[in-house]
Formats: sequence, structure tokens, C-alpha cells
Amino acid sequence: MSVVHVLGVRHHGPGSARAVRAELERLRPDVILIEGPPEADALVSPLPELEPPVALLAHVPGDPSRAAFWPFAAFSPEWQAVAYGAARGVPVRFCDLPAAHALAEPAAEPDDALRVDPIASLAEAAGYDDPERWWEDVVEHRGDTPFEVIAEAMAAVRDGHEPDEREARREAYMRKTVRAAVKEGFETVAVVCGAWHVPALPAGGSWQGLPSASADTALLRGAPKVKVEITWVPWTYGRLASWSGYGAGVTSPGWYHHLFAAPDRPVERWLAQAAGVLREEGLAVSSAHVIEAVRLAHGLALLRGRPLAGLGEVTEAARAVLCEGDDLPLELIQRRMVVGDRMGHVGDGVPMVPLQRDLREQQRRLRLRPEALERELDLDLRKPLDLERSHLLHRLRLLGVDWGTVREARGRGTFRESWMLGWRPEFDLRLIEAAALGTTVVAAATQHARDLAAGGASLADLTGLVEQCLLAELPGALPGVLDALSAKAALDTDVTHLMAALPAMVRAQRYGDVRGTPAEGLAAIVGSMLDRICVGLPVAVSGLDDEAAAALLKHVDGVHAAVALLGPGASPEPGASPEPGASPGPDAEEPSPASRWLVTLRGVCDRQDLHGLIEGRLTRILLDAGELDDADARMARATSRGHPPARAAAWIEGFLSGGGLLLVHDPRLLGLVDGWLTGLGGEQFTEVLPLLRRTFGTFAAPERRAIGQRVKGELRAGHEETEIDEGRAAPAVRAVLAILGRGDG
Repeated sequence: MSVVHVLGVRHHGPGSARAVRAELERLRPDVILIEGPPEADALVSPLPELEPPVALLAHVPGDPSRAAFWPFAAFSPEWQAVAYGAARGVPVRFCDLPAAHALAEPAAEPDDALRVDPIASLAEAAGYDDPERWWEDVVEHRGDTPFEVIAEAMAAVRDGHEPDEREARREAYMRKTVRAAVKEGFETVAVVCGAWHVPALPAGGSWQGLPSASADTALLRGAPKVKVEITWVPWTYGRLASWSGYGAGVTSPGWYHHLFAAPDRPVERWLAQAAGVLREEGLAVSSAHVIEAVRLAHGLALLRGRPLAGLGEVTEAARAVLCEGDDLPLELIQRRMVVGDRMGHVGDGVPMVPLQRDLREQQRRLRLRPEALERELDLDLRKPLDLERSHLLHRLRLLGVDWGTVREARGRGTFRESWMLGWRPEFDLRLIEAAALGTTVVAAATQHARDLAAGGASLADLTGLVEQCLLAELPGALPGVLDALSAKAALDTDVTHLMAALPAMVRAQRYGDVRGTPAEGLAAIVGSMLDRICVGLPVAVSGLDDEAAAALLKHVDGVHAAVALLGPGASPEPGASPEPGASPGPDAEEPSPASRWLVTLRGVCDRQDLHGLIEGRLTRILLDAGELDDADARMARATSRGHPPARAAAWIEGFLSGGGLLLVHDPRLLGLVDGWLTGLGGEQFTEVLPLLRRTFGTFAAPERRAIGQRVKGELRAGHEETEIDEGRAAPAVRAVLAILGRGDG
């Protein structure tokens, strides 16, 4: 006669994991049934080369929204059951609702969707406000798990509970799997599942009070179904803190791993490791600190009536003693130890799509190991190895696998790249999705770029795509992308679209020199786009409100910065540019891009109908380029009483958006701004104050300080011969002293 033993566990509980392993050693079952997708049965017998944390990934091909993960850590009871079966040659099967049913509806989740935590209910009944603390006290710190007691407790919690349709189907399929195992003749059947499901299963082989086989079959009949694929993928401890799969609220996987790996003296070992982490960061932590922290942790546990110091006690002890009350080093312990940066490994024997295998081979060849903890990677593009690493990271980004994020360069030359690397488990799903594009990373990225170019992308998207193709070295995709870009640019009549697209095109043109990647055809497209911008800009600046002027100003600054990258001639000699509309002589050289751009700006700047923000910015650009010698006269006109204060403030904002250091070195301009400000009435000053605050707030602190000192010096010089009327000044002095708390002075 078959006997069924149901072991109810807390998912990812180290005490449950030890107890399950010990109970299996005692029972020596003929078959082990585990809560999980039965499509994975072939992936655990025999168990491939896996290093937890790992996860089962089930997905619907072609639909990335329908995917789910079932994570396993070393301290997961389910993993210990799988490992026991693999070591003893005992068949291991999964008994939960198949992923083919669970993923049939996009909104469905294959994990335990029960949002009322039964452990929390038991903890509340016991007078605990923290479920994790209760579970640690009654289970994890005992050294064993009383499975019979847990079953009775769950029966009480579930009293009167009516499962919804999905939960009922899950438990019906669990019972169906148990019946199949009994029918096959297995005498000792061990079922490892979440404690919540224990009352719905035949503990001890008794089916009394449970639905019949025909009722379960009827319930499962007609359930929606889709085709799914399943495999193993690496997982991280950072992902165990979610509700996905078996992640039932485990917020401290690093602590749980420690409890499982160090059953003896866990508090002492934990605080000693914490001291080591702090020492690695240069903090002075001695053995005496560790001893006192251990005493404090045990003392807190004793005062609180706990059988053993838990995470709360060791954290408080670490903060008070090891960190000396400072929360910053405690955050380091939290990140490195409480959560942990452990990442699993999946061997080559696990089913993978060719794209995944190609990436793994490249990671080995380029010595780029995927890690869960974020780290910096600096690349010198002059070195072949670093250049290949850059190409790989950019190709993956094009495929939506953001393993690396480019950090802003810090003045180390265009041959340098700085990345922040951090691998996330969902990247494997994206690689599986992209597998239809090609069998290698370069092939898949090339095809994806072609598809984007042919899919009616916008002008801005196409220019960004050109830049990505050059960064990723995708010569097979570049011609098609350039053709699509040229066609789109020729038909686009909105000059702001062209202005937004030009900077990326100019950067892409330069990559041909920096990376050794030829970029034929880019120069002609860039020249054509710039010509059309120069023709269309005078029309684009007409009739702008404040919001439209601010938006156009960003495009003007972007084009101006891009033109400066196009090579020599970006800043011609003062007065060298021909008048707007003038035709060069037959022997004249072709004007440089910078010359054409500055001529356009000069023609626009002389107009009388410009928005103040635009006119002020163009004046500053032309002044910095050496194209104006009457900037003070232009400022005087813009700030004269003939213009409304709001327009004058907008002009000042545009003019000073390039930085305020100019006011420090040009007393004439500073005097004009100062005179305009002091000449405003009270209501006028209140009206323009937000604009002025926004303008001067963008200046660096040393610039603001220098301007203030310059104004102070001018005021002091202007009042050196002025006698002070102490009688008139007395009320103001008393008011200031009262504000300072010195009213009796």
C-alpha cells in the first residue's frame, strides 16, 4: 500500500530546507513530487550542472509578456529535494499546474498568487507583528520543522476558505499527480509544497474529505492551454525579494543563506563577516568590536524572549558597535550581506537557444563574467580586446539587453568608454525572444537594426540607429539604415526634426575616425541636413511663445555644438563670414559648415520680431564666436524701457545661458544688467523674479560669488564720498539687529 507524506514548507526557508533534507533521509521515498511546473520534469532527471541560485524559465514563444520564473536557492526546500533525488537516483517530478495552463492568459501568474500570507496569519495569532520574526522563532531557529504541527496550523488557517478557480485547479492537478504516482506503484511518495496547500493533499495516504478523482478531472477539463518552452537560467539573490515564483516575501536572502550554511554559531560568524566587509572599505573594526556586538545581539534576543538572535538583533548590534551608530556603513552590510550579490550558474548541458550559447562563448573569450553586483568597466578603444568588449555591449543594448550602461565620459578623450555592468535574470528571456533574429549576437543585432529601419522609424530614431550601428560595428546593417535615413530626411519638412537629428549624425560621422569604422555616406547626409536647417531656421523662429522658444533654443544649442565637431573652421575669424544671401565668387572656396551656420545665425539675430530668449542666446553665440563687436549696444537696446520687463528678462536669460563668467570680465555688460535691474519698479521686479532666479540659479557657485563681489565693489566705489545720515539709517539698523536677535544692541 502506498503512503503519501506531505511536507509543508515555507518557500526559501533555511530551517525548512534542512528539515526536508533530514526527513527525506529518514523516509527514503520512491518518488519525490515538488510544487512546480511539470514541463520541467526532463530538466531535473538527471540534474544538469547547476549552481544555485537558478530559476526555471517558462515562456510562450513569440509573446514576451507571457513568461514566468520559478527561482531556487541553496536554502530552498524544493532545491534540497531536487538535490536529494539526483544524489540518490530517486525520480523527481513537479506537481503544480502546468505552465501551459498557467500562461494561457496574459494576466495569469504561474506563481503562488495568494496575497494573504498564511504565515502572517499565524504570526498575528501568536502575537507577532512581523511574520519573518515569528517564522524564525518557531521554525528556523529550532533546527527542525514539525511537519505535522504545520499541517494542523494550516488546516486551522484554511478553515472556511473557498479557493478561487485558479487555486482550485492547481490543487486538483497536485492531487492528480499524487494519484498517478500511487497508481504507478510507488510505495513511499514524498510531496514537498507550500504549507498552504497541505490541507488540500492526502497526508498519510488518506483521501477522506478531499475531492474525488472525477471531480478533479472535471475541474481541469477545458482549461485554456498554450505552447510553452522551459529551461534553466541563472538567478540572483536580489530577485528573491519579490512575489515571483517562490519569492514569497524573502527580503533577506543573504541572511537566509548564512543560516543554512552556518547552522552552528550563526550570530558570531555573521558579525565576523560583517567586520570583514567593513575592513575591506578601510573602516577600523577590531576583534573587540565583534565580541561586543555578539554580546549585544544575544542580550537583545534575551530581553525580547527570542530563542536566538535574529536579523533584527544582529543588525542593531552591527549599527551600534561595528558602525558606531552610522547608517552609511550599515547600508554596505545590508547590500553585501543581508541581500547579497550571489549569482547562480547554468552549465552547458542545459537547453539554450544558439544566441545564448554565442553570448556565453563571447563572455568567456572577452573575459566578461556576468555578475549581479554592479561594477564599473573602463575601456580603452585603442586596445583590440576593449574595442571588442565595447562592440558586444553595444550590440546587446540594441537587442534590449542592457547588461551595460554607458556612463558619461569625464574628459579622458573620445577613445575612452566607461560602463556600469550588472546582469539581471530577465536578460535571458530577452535573448530567447531575439533568437529568431539570428544565431549569433552580431547577426541578431544586424537583423534587428534592418527591421527597425524598414519599419517606418522617425527621423530621430533613424539617426540614433545609425549611431548605434557604428558603436556596435554592424556594417551589414549600416547601408540600409543610411538609405532609410536619407529618404526620411529628404521628405521631412519640419526643421526642428532635422535639428534634433543632426547632433547624433555628427557624432556618428566622428566614430569613423575614433573607432576605425568607415562611415561612408554620412558626410553627404550631414551636409544636406545642415543646409536645410540653415534655410528653414529663419521661418522656424517666427511667432514663438515662451514654451516653443525654450524648445527651439535646445535645438539651436544642439546644432551649434554639433557644428563645432565637424572639423576645422568651426570658428572663423571675426568678420570673415559673407553677408547673408551673398554669393561666393567663382574662385571662392566652399564655406565651412561653421561659416554657413554662423551666417544663418547672424541673419536671424538682426531681425526685430524675435522672441527675447532666442535673440539673447543668438547674441551670446555670435559674441563667443567673435562675430559681434556691438554686444553691449544690443543688450542696452534689449533692456531699454521700450521693451516690457518680461521680454528683457527673457533676453537676459538667453544671453547668460552660456554661463555667467562673462559678467565678471566685462564691466560694461555687468553695468547694463545692474542698471536694468535697479531701474525696475516693485511690481515689475516681482514679475521677472522667477526668470531671473532660474537664470542665475544655473550659474556655478564660484560664478555667482564673483558676480556678487564685483557688484559689491562697484557699489562701494560709487559711495566712497557719500556721507551716511545716521538718523535716517537708525530704523533700518534696529530692524536688522532685531532679526539677528540682538535687539538690545
